[in-house]
Amino acid sequence: MRSVRQLLEAKAPEIFAIGPDAPVIDAIRLMAEKRIGALLVMQAGGLVGIVSERDYARKIVLQGRSSKDTPVRDIMTAEVIGVGLEDTADRCMQLVTDRRIRHLPVLDGDNVLGVVSIGDLVKAVIEDQQLELEQLQRYIAS
Repeated sequence: MRSVRQLLEAKAPEIFAIGPDAPVIDAIRLMAEKRIGALLVMQAGGLVGIVSERDYARKIVLQGRSSKDTPVRDIMTAEVIGVGLEDTADRCMQLVTDRRIRHLPVLDGDNVLGVVSIGDLVKAVIEDQQLELEQLQRYIAS
């Protein structure tokens, strides 16, 4: 099973973030521009939360709040669940399933190294299963 380190090496090393005092509309625009579903919320170089399209839908749209007048800090999830470079894709899948989340920041102490999404995990699992299937077919055929 792949490690988080291997998952990060296979994707673009970009980290998209926004400050907690930025208006929610800026976060939504950045997510749309980058075609991503969540942003890390960073302040003074440290991770203080994560904000997702789900947060927007539930805490702005459904509550009738203004995305121009509401700061990101009011809708972000402050208790961020992160993973380390040596964690496995299996452990990450278990976390996203159990916690019903879609994005896991990759942390090395206080340093943010990237984000692993549920899409990254599904892709890795499918690729690993395909490789295993091919190996089994070769073994059976020999």
